Amino acid sequence: MDMTNTASEYQRLRASLAAAGQEHVFAYWESLGDAERGLLLEDLRRINLSELPLLAMIASGRGAEDRADQELEPPPITPRSIVSAKTISHGREWLSAGKVAAFTVAGGQGTRLGFDGPKGALPISPIRAKPLFQLFAESILAARRRCQSPIPWYIMTSPTNDEATRSFFRERANFGLPSNDVVFFQQGVMPAFSRTGQILLDERHRIALSPDGHGGSLLALASTGMLADMARRGVEHISYFQVDNPLVACLDPVFIGLHDETGSEMSSKALPKADDLERVGNLVLSRGRLTVFEYSDLSEQLARARNPDGTRRFDAANIAVHILSRAFVERLTSNRAAFGLPWHRAEKKVPYVDVATGRRIEPTAPNSIKLESFVFDALPLAKKTLVLGTVREEEFSPVKNASGIDSIETAKRDMGRRAARWLEKAGWQIPRKADGEPDGWFEISPLLAADAGELIERCLPARRLEPGAHFYLE
Repeated sequence: MDMTNTASEYQRLRASLAAAGQEHVFAYWESLGDAERGLLLEDLRRINLSELPLLAMIASGRGAEDRADQELEPPPITPRSIVSAKTISHGREWLSAGKVAAFTVAGGQGTRLGFDGPKGALPISPIRAKPLFQLFAESILAARRRCQSPIPWYIMTSPTNDEATRSFFRERANFGLPSNDVVFFQQGVMPAFSRTGQILLDERHRIALSPDGHGGSLLALASTGMLADMARRGVEHISYFQVDNPLVACLDPVFIGLHDETGSEMSSKALPKADDLERVGNLVLSRGRLTVFEYSDLSEQLARARNPDGTRRFDAANIAVHILSRAFVERLTSNRAAFGLPWHRAEKKVPYVDVATGRRIEPTAPNSIKLESFVFDALPLAKKTLVLGTVREEEFSPVKNASGIDSIETAKRDMGRRAARWLEKAGWQIPRKADGEPDGWFEISPLLAADAGELIERCLPARRLEPGAHFYLE
């Protein structure tokens, strides 16, 4: 370690942190060894120190955005069923021309699901127990074969799971995808704050850091050189999806074609809510701009509001599936200081070192504030947007909980249900129970078909399956 450079950097950082009222992070500097000092400086390099005064103010509850109902209106939605064959063909042409990239936000761990490892490595398919990453990889590989195009796949990890994710792919030879077309990069981090806006120490020589939210993916695309890599490859549009949805259409020609034909800078998929108070974001028009109001921000009165015909007035659930034009992301991230996504506060339990006593505290209740940005907050910054309506049973079954709603169990069930429907549409006879549920387990490889239409085009001989069947089709 260059001690002269370390001392110089220490003095510079200490001055910046003192100016921001955060000098306490150096409370143990004199007692640290050289290696520990290096790790502390490394943590501090990852923080945008110029933002600290604003971040501390937001963490302490000052300067937060007022999300009261702001003259909200339902957004216009284009139903998937009315998209023309010409538009779908246009989407396929863009895929074939190599102008679209897949982008997965995959920084999460499977801890809440009882799984030790990256969430994307979680075995999830009902028969073959394919992990989420494999389902996405097979979907992308199938699209590459169909379009005869080298479609790249960008995967954003977090510092917590980056090496484990890369190793998972190496051990499985990228599931058949060329290694140069599977591109990993890490998202940024944010310090955890006390309720009074002070940065927390995880150890005497480490800052309590956590991922900066999926909105940070846009900055990370720029800062890690991914946008430049996309430009070099000729990619114009980015198909964004999160790692926890095994039903997602990774590269949907309907969505891509509509996004490009309309000149949209950022497009979103939506589906009807399961109930008035479902814990999902609501796509709305706020002051004429498309945006997302979280379920906690939308008043219960509006959540329960009805149209004259009795249908739900605000009924566009955000499923975290977007297409962003590369030029739009470049514009948003060209000046980090002017990056316009707001920070959202979340109260969390974070172990920390009490600077006054030197003791490490393991809290039993939320004690800190984590700040995150959300990618959907880019919607109102786009010059033009669109919403494509789709259906839950075809495209959305997130894995968020170990049991109950949105769990491993419900995702497997929904994958089986979808496979059974596709087989029936292709002429197969599927056994069903008295309540209408498929009697058995069914799974269709993404390498075979991306939807029921593709399965029908395969012209496979129809079969009658027996009750209790475990049927896998590849």
